[in-house]
Amino acid sequence: MKGRLLYFLPIIFVAFSCEEKKLQQDHPIDLFADERQEGKAYVMRPQECFDASDMVVSSSSIKLVDQSKGRGKSVFIYKVNSGEILKTTRDSIVNFPFQFVSNKQLMFHRDSTSYIYLKKLEGYRFIAEKKHLKYQWTKGAPIYSVKK
Repeated sequence: MKGRLLYFLPIIFVAFSCEEKKLQQDHPIDLFADERQEGKAYVMRPQECFDASDMVVSSSSIKLVDQSKGRGKSVFIYKVNSGEILKTTRDSIVNFPFQFVSNKQLMFHRDSTSYIYLKKLEGYRFIAEKKHLKYQWTKGAPIYSVKK
């Protein structure tokens, strides 16, 4: 009797485990339903960008000087050769040229003046020391052209 039970015991366990899997598949649970917003990127308005930034510069001489793509986060370093300071909360004097970092590639329009919305640099410790960076692009801020 004990020998027969040992042969049928694995079959009984498989039968019960299959029924449980069917129940789990019928009722999927999404733990991150509130956090998922596919296809909805928030774009800040110009006044929001201005208020959220530590420094705002209008410039037409912005150039991509270095980039790192592939492994890890993408890093883009831009150089501003000249411009007009519209707002600053950290530095009373800003020396041109200066560089800033961005985690996305920014498409500045040629032959037009754009607003540059910058925040105090957070992270990027090794890059900041090597490149003498103090600012980074304000997250969520698009590129707005200065209207004449």
